[in-house]
Amino acid sequence: MIASITRRRYGRGFTLIEVMVALVITAIGLLGIAKIQALAYASTASASVRSLVALQAAGLAASMHANRAYWAAGAAPPTLTITGTTLSDATLNGLATTTNYCQFGSGNTPCAPQTLAAYDLHTWARALNGQLVNSNPVTTINCPVAIPMNCTISVTWTEKAVSINSQSQQATSTATFTPTYVLYVEP
Repeated sequence: MIASITRRRYGRGFTLIEVMVALVITAIGLLGIAKIQALAYASTASASVRSLVALQAAGLAASMHANRAYWAAGAAPPTLTITGTTLSDATLNGLATTTNYCQFGSGNTPCAPQTLAAYDLHTWARALNGQLVNSNPVTTINCPVAIPMNCTISVTWTEKAVSINSQSQQATSTATFTPTYVLYVEP
């Protein structure tokens, strides 16, 4: 009779050890969910930046289409690099820093194709740098002389990375990487 009372007393509930094991398992699961949520936020931010770069590159391609007298005629330098708002071509960079160029009412309209290209590139670079703050975007435009004219717009920028596990954390000690977006244009 005493044995059946003892069995009944121990069989009625959970022991402290069972409760502690359940809490540890739940805590590990919640930590995993928190890590997945952090990666989801980082991926959303990365996708947002990539979308902005794609839209900006499409805008530059539209400017190139609109100024065919410069881009399709082979007047553009074969390789042009834009770092910040500085153009690698001295002539275009000098035209880009002129005040009131190619603006309606400035007395400088209509612009020459080269001046319009400088204006478009400088305006585009300012807009890109405004959207990619602290990302150091570098744009390279390659327009080799060929018929039909084909240009490649490559935009490279720095972006923060989130590591998935301890192995990738060691490989990303600088916490940034440099993605590149490439767009092929026929001006």
